[in-house]
Amino acid sequence: MVSTRTSGHFRPRGRFTGRGATPTTPAPAVPAAVPAARSGRPRGGRARRPFPHQRGGSGPPTPPDRPLRTGLAAHRGVQLLGCLVAAGWAAGFPLVSDLPNQRLWGTLAAPAYLLAGLLCVVLPRRLAARAGAAVALLGAVLVPLVALVLQGRHQSEVMVVERSAHLLFTTGSPYLAHPVVVTDYNPYLPAMSLFGVPHTLLGEGSAAARLAGDARIWFALAFVACLLASWRLLRPTRDRAPLLPLAVLTASPLVALALVGGGVDLPLIGLCCLAMALAERDRTIAAGLVLALAGTLKWTVWPALPVAVLLLWRLYGRRPAARAGLTALGAASAVMVPYALTRADELREQVVRFPLGLAAIQTPAGSPLPGKVLAGFGPTGHIASLVLLTVGGLGVTVWLLARPPVSAIAAADLLAGGLAIAFTLAPAGRFGYLALPAVLVIWPRLAARRWSARPPVPSACLLAHAEPALPAAR
Repeated sequence: MVSTRTSGHFRPRGRFTGRGATPTTPAPAVPAAVPAARSGRPRGGRARRPFPHQRGGSGPPTPPDRPLRTGLAAHRGVQLLGCLVAAGWAAGFPLVSDLPNQRLWGTLAAPAYLLAGLLCVVLPRRLAARAGAAVALLGAVLVPLVALVLQGRHQSEVMVVERSAHLLFTTGSPYLAHPVVVTDYNPYLPAMSLFGVPHTLLGEGSAAARLAGDARIWFALAFVACLLASWRLLRPTRDRAPLLPLAVLTASPLVALALVGGGVDLPLIGLCCLAMALAERDRTIAAGLVLALAGTLKWTVWPALPVAVLLLWRLYGRRPAARAGLTALGAASAVMVPYALTRADELREQVVRFPLGLAAIQTPAGSPLPGKVLAGFGPTGHIASLVLLTVGGLGVTVWLLARPPVSAIAAADLLAGGLAIAFTLAPAGRFGYLALPAVLVIWPRLAARRWSARPPVPSACLLAHAEPALPAAR
Protein backbone atom coordinates (compact mmCIF):
# COMPACT_ATOMS: atom_id res chain seq x y z
CA MET A 1 0.00 0.00 0.00
CA VAL A 2 1.37 3.34 -1.04
CA SER A 3 1.13 6.34 1.31
CA THR A 4 -0.34 9.55 -0.09
CA ARG A 5 0.94 11.67 2.79
CA THR A 6 3.67 14.16 2.04
CA SER A 7 6.79 12.64 3.47
CA GLY A 8 8.84 14.77 5.82
CA HIS A 9 6.24 17.45 6.55
CA PHE A 10 6.04 18.91 10.03
CA ARG A 11 3.84 17.21 12.61
CA PRO A 12 3.25 19.12 15.87
CA ARG A 13 4.35 17.15 18.92
CA GLY A 14 2.62 19.29 21.53
CA ARG A 15 -1.04 19.19 22.38
CA PHE A 16 -2.07 22.42 20.72
CA THR A 17 1.11 23.75 19.11
CA GLY A 18 4.36 22.46 17.83
CA ARG A 19 6.26 22.95 21.08
CA GLY A 20 9.53 21.14 21.24
CA ALA A 21 9.82 20.72 17.49
CA THR A 22 10.82 23.04 14.71
CA PRO A 23 9.13 23.19 11.32
CA THR A 24 10.97 21.54 8.50
CA THR A 25 10.63 22.10 4.79
CA PRO A 26 8.61 19.52 2.85
CA ALA A 27 10.69 16.80 1.25
CA PRO A 28 9.91 15.29 -2.12
CA ALA A 29 7.73 12.22 -2.15
CA VAL A 30 9.64 8.97 -1.69
CA PRO A 31 8.56 5.33 -1.73
CA ALA A 32 6.89 4.14 1.44
CA ALA A 33 9.73 1.70 2.03
CA VAL A 34 12.10 4.57 2.68
CA PRO A 35 11.46 5.92 6.20
CA ALA A 36 10.97 9.67 6.49
CA ALA A 37 13.52 11.63 8.47
CA ARG A 38 12.42 12.29 11.99
CA SER A 39 11.69 15.96 12.59
CA GLY A 40 12.99 17.64 15.70
CA ARG A 41 15.54 20.10 17.00
CA PRO A 42 18.70 20.41 14.96
CA ARG A 43 21.88 19.12 16.48
CA GLY A 44 24.34 21.46 18.07
CA GLY A 45 21.96 24.07 19.41
CA ARG A 46 18.54 24.94 20.73
CA ALA A 47 15.90 25.62 18.14
CA ARG A 48 13.80 28.75 18.30
CA ARG A 49 10.31 27.86 19.47
CA PRO A 50 7.75 28.36 16.69
CA PHE A 51 4.99 30.89 17.14
CA PRO A 52 1.77 29.35 18.46
CA HIS A 53 -1.52 29.09 16.69
CA GLN A 54 -4.96 29.31 18.21
CA ARG A 55 -6.08 26.34 20.29
CA GLY A 56 -8.94 24.38 18.88
CA GLY A 57 -8.73 25.86 15.41
CA SER A 58 -10.14 23.82 12.54
CA GLY A 59 -10.04 24.10 8.83
CA PRO A 60 -7.42 25.83 6.72
CA PRO A 61 -5.39 28.37 8.67
CA THR A 62 -5.78 32.07 8.16
CA PRO A 63 -3.13 33.52 5.85
CA PRO A 64 -0.28 35.29 7.61
CA ASP A 65 -1.03 38.83 8.68
CA ARG A 66 0.26 41.75 6.68
CA PRO A 67 3.52 42.84 8.31
CA LEU A 68 3.84 46.22 9.91
CA ARG A 69 5.55 48.45 7.37
CA THR A 70 8.14 50.91 8.60
CA GLY A 71 8.61 52.78 5.32
CA LEU A 72 6.24 55.56 6.36
CA ALA A 73 8.13 56.10 9.61
CA ALA A 74 11.37 56.43 7.63
CA HIS A 75 9.94 59.28 5.54
CA ARG A 76 11.57 62.61 6.37
CA GLY A 77 8.29 64.49 6.37
CA VAL A 78 6.74 62.08 8.89
CA GLN A 79 9.79 62.34 11.14
CA LEU A 80 9.72 66.13 10.97
CA LEU A 81 5.99 66.21 11.73
CA GLY A 82 6.45 63.96 14.74
CA CYS A 83 9.22 66.16 16.11
CA LEU A 84 7.15 69.30 15.60
CA VAL A 85 4.16 67.80 17.41
CA ALA A 86 6.41 66.74 20.30
CA ALA A 87 8.02 70.19 20.41
CA GLY A 88 4.63 71.90 20.50
CA TRP A 89 3.47 69.59 23.28
CA ALA A 90 6.60 70.28 25.35
CA ALA A 91 6.47 74.04 24.71
CA GLY A 92 3.00 74.21 26.24
CA PHE A 93 4.16 73.16 29.72
CA PRO A 94 6.14 76.34 30.54
CA LEU A 95 3.03 78.30 29.60
CA VAL A 96 0.20 76.38 31.25
CA SER A 97 1.67 74.15 33.97
CA ASP A 98 1.98 75.30 37.56
CA LEU A 99 4.49 72.55 38.44
CA PRO A 100 8.16 73.66 38.33
CA ASN A 101 9.43 70.25 37.26
CA GLN A 102 7.11 70.14 34.26
CA ARG A 103 8.04 73.68 33.26
CA LEU A 104 11.74 72.80 33.39
CA TRP A 105 11.15 69.71 31.29
CA GLY A 106 9.22 71.64 28.67
CA THR A 107 11.89 74.36 28.50
CA LEU A 108 14.63 71.80 27.81
CA ALA A 109 12.66 69.31 25.73
CA ALA A 110 11.04 71.68 23.19
CA PRO A 111 14.34 72.91 21.64
CA ALA A 112 15.64 69.32 21.63
CA TYR A 113 12.64 68.12 19.64
CA LEU A 114 13.04 70.99 17.17
CA LEU A 115 16.73 70.19 16.69
CA ALA A 116 15.89 66.52 16.24
CA GLY A 117 13.41 67.42 13.50
CA LEU A 118 16.02 69.59 11.77
CA LEU A 119 18.54 66.75 11.82
CA CYS A 120 15.97 64.37 10.35
CA VAL A 121 15.67 66.72 7.36
CA VAL A 122 19.26 67.81 6.67
CA LEU A 123 21.36 64.75 7.50
CA PRO A 124 21.84 61.78 5.14
CA ARG A 125 19.03 59.29 5.35
CA ARG A 126 21.16 56.57 6.93
CA LEU A 127 22.05 58.86 9.84
CA ALA A 128 19.02 61.12 10.17
CA ALA A 129 16.74 58.94 12.29
CA ARG A 130 19.49 57.82 14.67
CA ALA A 131 20.84 61.34 15.13
CA GLY A 132 17.36 62.77 15.70
CA ALA A 133 16.50 60.08 18.24
CA ALA A 134 19.80 60.62 20.07
CA VAL A 135 19.26 64.38 20.31
CA ALA A 136 15.66 63.96 21.47
CA LEU A 137 16.72 61.39 24.05
CA LEU A 138 19.48 63.65 25.32
CA GLY A 139 17.43 66.84 25.50
CA ALA A 140 14.08 65.42 26.61
CA VAL A 141 15.26 62.72 29.03
CA LEU A 142 18.89 62.69 30.10
CA VAL A 143 19.59 66.41 30.59
CA PRO A 144 16.38 67.28 32.50
CA LEU A 145 16.60 64.06 34.53
CA VAL A 146 20.18 64.73 35.64
CA ALA A 147 19.35 68.38 36.36
CA LEU A 148 16.37 67.49 38.54
CA VAL A 149 18.24 64.73 40.36
CA LEU A 150 21.18 66.98 41.20
CA GLN A 151 18.79 69.69 42.41
CA GLY A 152 16.87 67.18 44.53
CA ARG A 153 13.61 67.89 42.71
CA HIS A 154 11.06 65.19 41.94
CA GLN A 155 7.41 64.32 42.21
CA SER A 156 6.13 63.19 45.58
CA GLU A 157 5.92 59.52 44.59
CA VAL A 158 9.72 59.32 44.23
CA MET A 159 10.15 60.51 47.80
CA VAL A 160 7.46 58.07 48.97
CA VAL A 161 9.23 55.10 47.34
CA GLU A 162 12.64 56.08 48.69
CA ARG A 163 11.21 56.63 52.17
CA SER A 164 9.41 53.28 52.06
CA ALA A 165 12.75 51.51 51.53
CA HIS A 166 14.22 53.33 54.53
CA LEU A 167 11.21 52.38 56.66
CA LEU A 168 11.49 48.78 55.50
CA PHE A 169 15.09 48.61 56.74
CA THR A 170 14.41 50.36 60.03
CA THR A 171 10.89 49.25 61.02
CA GLY A 172 10.21 46.19 58.87
CA SER A 173 7.27 47.87 57.15
CA PRO A 174 7.23 50.31 54.20
CA TYR A 175 4.23 52.15 55.67
CA LEU A 176 4.00 54.87 58.29
CA ALA A 177 1.73 53.78 61.11
CA HIS A 178 -0.03 57.13 61.52
CA PRO A 179 0.04 59.30 58.36
CA VAL A 180 -0.64 62.97 59.00
CA VAL A 181 -0.09 64.74 55.66
CA VAL A 182 -0.69 63.57 52.14
CA THR A 183 2.97 62.64 51.53
CA ASP A 184 2.87 60.28 54.52
CA TYR A 185 0.63 57.92 52.55
CA ASN A 186 2.23 55.12 50.55
CA PRO A 187 -0.28 53.91 47.93
CA TYR A 188 2.03 51.18 46.59
CA LEU A 189 2.40 47.54 47.49
CA PRO A 190 5.49 46.38 49.42
CA ALA A 191 7.68 45.35 46.45
CA MET A 192 7.74 48.94 45.18
CA SER A 193 10.14 49.78 48.00
CA LEU A 194 12.83 47.77 46.18
CA PHE A 195 13.34 50.73 43.85
CA GLY A 196 14.20 52.89 46.86
CA VAL A 197 16.86 50.52 48.21
CA PRO A 198 19.75 52.10 46.20
CA HIS A 199 18.94 55.51 47.70
CA THR A 200 18.92 54.03 51.19
CA LEU A 201 22.26 52.31 50.65
CA LEU A 202 24.07 55.12 48.82
CA GLY A 203 22.63 58.13 50.62
CA GLU A 204 23.05 61.69 49.35
CA GLY A 205 26.69 62.36 50.20
CA SER A 206 27.81 63.18 46.66
CA ALA A 207 26.36 64.00 43.26
CA ALA A 208 27.26 60.54 41.98
CA ALA A 209 25.51 58.89 44.93
CA ARG A 210 22.38 61.00 44.44
CA LEU A 211 22.31 60.15 40.75
CA ALA A 212 22.93 56.41 41.18
CA GLY A 213 20.51 56.12 44.08
CA ASP A 214 17.60 58.06 42.64
CA ALA A 215 14.58 55.82 42.24
CA ARG A 216 13.80 57.30 38.81
CA ILE A 217 17.00 55.80 37.40
CA TRP A 218 15.93 52.33 38.52
CA PHE A 219 12.39 52.84 37.27
CA ALA A 220 13.82 53.64 33.85
CA LEU A 221 16.27 50.71 33.88
CA ALA A 222 13.51 48.25 34.75
CA PHE A 223 11.32 49.71 32.00
CA VAL A 224 14.05 49.43 29.36
CA ALA A 225 15.09 45.91 30.40
CA CYS A 226 11.51 44.60 30.23
CA LEU A 227 10.85 46.15 26.81
CA LEU A 228 14.09 44.72 25.42
CA ALA A 229 13.20 41.26 26.74
CA SER A 230 9.68 41.42 25.31
CA TRP A 231 11.10 42.53 21.94
CA ARG A 232 13.39 39.50 21.92
CA LEU A 233 10.45 37.19 22.63
CA LEU A 234 7.96 38.66 20.15
CA ARG A 235 10.26 39.47 17.24
CA PRO A 236 9.80 36.81 14.53
CA THR A 237 13.33 37.41 13.21
CA ARG A 238 16.50 39.11 14.35
CA ASP A 239 16.67 41.42 11.36
CA ARG A 240 16.55 44.61 13.40
CA ALA A 241 17.89 45.77 16.74
CA PRO A 242 15.39 47.43 19.09
CA LEU A 243 17.63 50.35 20.04
CA LEU A 244 16.19 52.92 17.64
CA PRO A 245 12.48 52.20 18.30
CA LEU A 246 13.17 52.03 22.03
CA ALA A 247 15.02 55.36 21.92
CA VAL A 248 12.18 56.99 19.97
CA LEU A 249 9.54 55.66 22.36
CA THR A 250 11.51 56.69 25.45
CA ALA A 251 12.25 60.16 24.07
CA SER A 252 8.62 60.78 23.13
CA PRO A 253 6.60 63.06 25.44
CA LEU A 254 4.49 60.03 26.29
CA VAL A 255 7.33 58.46 28.30
CA ALA A 256 9.91 61.25 28.73
CA LEU A 257 7.80 63.48 30.95
CA ALA A 258 6.75 60.58 33.18
CA LEU A 259 10.33 59.35 33.44
CA VAL A 260 11.82 62.73 34.28
CA GLY A 261 9.24 63.69 36.90
CA GLY A 262 8.48 60.42 38.64
CA GLY A 263 8.43 57.30 36.51
CA VAL A 264 6.77 55.10 39.10
CA ASP A 265 4.45 53.54 36.49
CA LEU A 266 7.22 52.70 34.00
CA PRO A 267 8.16 49.34 35.60
CA LEU A 268 4.48 48.37 35.50
CA ILE A 269 4.33 49.06 31.76
CA GLY A 270 7.44 47.03 31.08
CA LEU A 271 6.39 44.10 33.25
CA CYS A 272 2.96 43.90 31.61
CA CYS A 273 4.51 43.84 28.12
CA LEU A 274 6.99 41.17 29.23
CA ALA A 275 4.31 39.04 30.88
CA MET A 276 2.18 38.95 27.72
CA ALA A 277 5.21 38.10 25.58
CA LEU A 278 6.18 35.27 27.93
CA ALA A 279 2.62 33.95 27.90
CA GLU A 280 2.53 33.88 24.10
CA ARG A 281 5.81 31.96 24.03
CA ASP A 282 4.56 29.44 26.62
CA ARG A 283 7.05 30.44 29.32
CA THR A 284 4.55 29.70 32.03
CA ILE A 285 6.72 29.86 35.16
CA ALA A 286 8.50 33.00 34.01
CA ALA A 287 5.18 34.64 33.09
CA GLY A 288 3.79 33.79 36.52
CA LEU A 289 6.80 35.26 38.32
CA VAL A 290 6.68 38.45 36.26
CA LEU A 291 2.97 38.83 36.97
CA ALA A 292 3.64 38.27 40.67
CA LEU A 293 6.28 41.00 40.69
CA ALA A 294 3.97 43.42 38.89
CA GLY A 295 1.12 42.56 41.25
CA THR A 296 3.24 43.29 44.32
CA LEU A 297 4.19 46.73 43.00
CA LYS A 298 0.74 48.23 42.49
CA TRP A 299 -2.70 46.68 42.71
CA THR A 300 -3.96 48.38 39.56
CA VAL A 301 -2.03 45.88 37.37
CA TRP A 302 -3.73 42.79 38.82
CA PRO A 303 -6.08 42.63 35.79
CA ALA A 304 -3.00 41.51 33.84
CA LEU A 305 -3.17 38.12 35.59
CA PRO A 306 -6.53 36.89 34.18
CA VAL A 307 -5.62 38.28 30.76
CA ALA A 308 -2.34 36.35 30.65
CA VAL A 309 -3.94 33.19 32.06
CA LEU A 310 -6.67 33.25 29.41
CA LEU A 311 -4.05 33.82 26.71
CA LEU A 312 -2.17 30.71 27.88
CA TRP A 313 -5.39 28.71 28.08
CA ARG A 314 -6.39 29.78 24.60
CA LEU A 315 -3.04 28.86 23.08
CA TYR A 316 -1.80 25.93 25.12
CA GLY A 317 -4.60 24.55 27.28
CA ARG A 318 -5.60 24.34 30.91
CA ARG A 319 -2.40 23.04 32.45
CA PRO A 320 -0.04 25.83 31.31
CA ALA A 321 -2.66 28.42 32.23
CA ALA A 322 -3.14 26.92 35.68
CA ARG A 323 0.61 26.64 36.17
CA ALA A 324 1.17 30.32 35.39
CA GLY A 325 -1.78 31.44 37.52
CA LEU A 326 -0.76 29.38 40.52
CA THR A 327 2.84 30.55 40.22
CA ALA A 328 1.73 34.19 40.18
CA LEU A 329 -0.66 33.77 43.10
CA GLY A 330 1.81 31.76 45.15
CA ALA A 331 4.74 34.15 44.67
CA ALA A 332 2.57 37.22 45.27
CA SER A 333 1.04 35.65 48.37
CA ALA A 334 4.50 34.94 49.78
CA VAL A 335 5.15 38.69 49.64
CA MET A 336 1.74 40.02 50.60
CA VAL A 337 0.47 37.63 53.28
CA PRO A 338 2.95 38.71 55.99
CA TYR A 339 1.92 42.35 55.53
CA ALA A 340 -1.76 41.46 55.28
CA LEU A 341 -1.53 39.69 58.64
CA THR A 342 0.56 42.27 60.47
CA ARG A 343 -0.23 45.54 58.67
CA ALA A 344 -3.80 45.01 57.48
CA ASP A 345 -5.06 48.44 58.59
CA GLU A 346 -2.19 50.28 56.91
CA LEU A 347 -2.62 48.34 53.66
CA ARG A 348 -6.35 48.99 53.56
CA GLU A 349 -6.06 52.69 54.39
CA GLN A 350 -3.04 53.63 52.29
CA VAL A 351 -3.12 51.18 49.38
CA VAL A 352 -6.88 50.88 48.77
CA ARG A 353 -8.82 53.71 50.35
CA PHE A 354 -6.34 56.51 49.64
CA PRO A 355 -6.13 56.02 45.82
CA LEU A 356 -9.93 55.73 45.68
CA GLY A 357 -10.36 58.99 47.55
CA LEU A 358 -11.93 57.33 50.60
CA ALA A 359 -9.20 58.16 53.13
CA ALA A 360 -9.27 61.04 55.61
CA ILE A 361 -6.83 62.98 53.39
CA GLN A 362 -7.59 63.30 49.69
CA THR A 363 -5.01 62.32 47.10
CA PRO A 364 -3.43 65.26 45.24
CA ALA A 365 -3.77 63.47 41.89
CA GLY A 366 -5.99 65.55 39.69
CA SER A 367 -6.99 66.12 36.07
CA PRO A 368 -10.11 66.93 34.06
CA LEU A 369 -10.82 63.24 33.50
CA PRO A 370 -14.48 62.24 33.99
CA GLY A 371 -13.92 60.30 37.23
CA LYS A 372 -12.05 63.14 38.88
CA VAL A 373 -14.61 65.70 37.70
CA LEU A 374 -17.47 63.65 39.15
CA ALA A 375 -15.63 63.15 42.43
CA GLY A 376 -15.31 66.93 42.71
CA PHE A 377 -19.08 67.31 43.11
CA GLY A 378 -19.05 65.83 46.59
CA PRO A 379 -20.15 62.46 48.02
CA THR A 380 -22.81 61.89 45.36
CA GLY A 381 -20.37 62.49 42.54
CA HIS A 382 -17.79 60.31 44.23
CA ILE A 383 -20.27 57.44 44.47
CA ALA A 384 -21.23 57.95 40.82
CA SER A 385 -17.56 57.74 39.84
CA LEU A 386 -17.13 54.46 41.73
CA VAL A 387 -20.32 53.04 40.18
CA LEU A 388 -19.11 53.91 36.69
CA LEU A 389 -15.72 52.38 37.50
CA THR A 390 -17.43 49.15 38.60
CA VAL A 391 -19.61 49.05 35.49
CA GLY A 392 -16.54 49.60 33.32
CA GLY A 393 -14.74 46.77 35.10
CA LEU A 394 -17.68 44.44 34.54
CA GLY A 395 -17.78 45.40 30.87
CA VAL A 396 -14.11 44.59 30.42
CA THR A 397 -14.63 41.26 32.21
CA VAL A 398 -17.42 40.33 29.81
CA TRP A 399 -15.22 41.36 26.89
CA LEU A 400 -12.38 39.20 28.22
CA LEU A 401 -14.57 36.14 28.64
CA ALA A 402 -16.39 36.57 25.34
CA ARG A 403 -13.24 37.16 23.27
CA PRO A 404 -10.22 35.65 25.03
CA PRO A 405 -6.93 36.91 23.60
CA VAL A 406 -5.08 34.73 21.10
CA SER A 407 -1.78 36.64 20.92
CA ALA A 408 0.35 38.96 22.99
CA ILE A 409 -0.92 41.91 20.96
CA ALA A 410 -4.55 40.98 21.62
CA ALA A 411 -3.81 40.49 25.34
CA ALA A 412 -2.00 43.83 25.57
CA ASP A 413 -4.86 45.57 23.74
CA LEU A 414 -7.44 44.12 26.09
CA LEU A 415 -5.40 45.05 29.16
CA ALA A 416 -4.79 48.54 27.76
CA GLY A 417 -8.51 49.03 27.20
CA GLY A 418 -9.36 47.96 30.73
CA LEU A 419 -6.69 50.17 32.27
CA ALA A 420 -7.72 53.17 30.17
CA ILE A 421 -11.31 52.78 31.35
CA ALA A 422 -10.17 52.44 34.95
CA PHE A 423 -7.88 55.48 34.83
CA THR A 424 -10.55 57.57 33.10
CA LEU A 425 -13.33 56.74 35.55
CA ALA A 426 -11.31 56.52 38.78
CA PRO A 427 -12.02 59.27 41.34
CA ALA A 428 -8.33 60.23 41.38
CA GLY A 429 -6.81 59.89 37.93
CA ARG A 430 -4.07 61.66 36.03
CA PHE A 431 -3.31 62.04 32.36
CA GLY A 432 0.10 60.52 33.05
CA TYR A 433 -1.53 57.22 33.92
CA LEU A 434 -2.69 56.87 30.29
CA ALA A 435 0.93 56.35 29.22
CA LEU A 436 0.64 52.77 30.45
CA PRO A 437 -2.15 51.66 28.06
CA ALA A 438 -0.60 53.65 25.19
CA VAL A 439 2.73 51.82 25.47
CA LEU A 440 0.89 48.51 25.82
CA VAL A 441 -0.73 49.14 22.44
CA ILE A 442 2.39 50.43 20.67
CA TRP A 443 5.32 48.30 21.80
CA PRO A 444 4.04 44.73 21.15
CA ARG A 445 3.17 45.77 17.59
CA LEU A 446 6.62 47.21 17.01
CA ALA A 447 8.21 44.07 18.41
CA ALA A 448 6.00 41.56 16.58
CA ARG A 449 6.15 43.65 13.37
CA ARG A 450 2.48 43.36 12.56
CA TRP A 451 -0.64 45.46 13.09
CA SER A 452 -3.25 42.81 13.68
CA ALA A 453 -3.93 41.05 16.96
CA ARG A 454 -4.40 37.74 15.14
CA PRO A 455 -1.87 35.07 16.06
CA PRO A 456 0.94 34.53 13.57
CA VAL A 457 0.73 31.39 11.46
CA PRO A 458 3.95 29.43 11.09
CA SER A 459 4.78 27.79 7.80
CA ALA A 460 4.35 24.38 9.43
CA CYS A 461 0.62 25.03 9.83
CA LEU A 462 0.33 25.72 6.12
CA LEU A 463 2.21 22.52 5.35
CA ALA A 464 -0.17 20.54 7.51
CA HIS A 465 -2.99 21.38 5.08
CA ALA A 466 -1.03 20.90 1.87
CA GLU A 467 -2.37 18.70 -0.87
CA PRO A 468 -1.18 15.08 -0.70
CA ALA A 469 1.63 14.09 -2.98
CA LEU A 470 1.05 11.84 -5.93
CA PRO A 471 1.49 8.15 -5.24
CA ALA A 472 5.02 7.06 -5.81
CA ALA A 473 5.64 4.22 -8.19
CA ARG A 474 6.53 0.88 -6.71
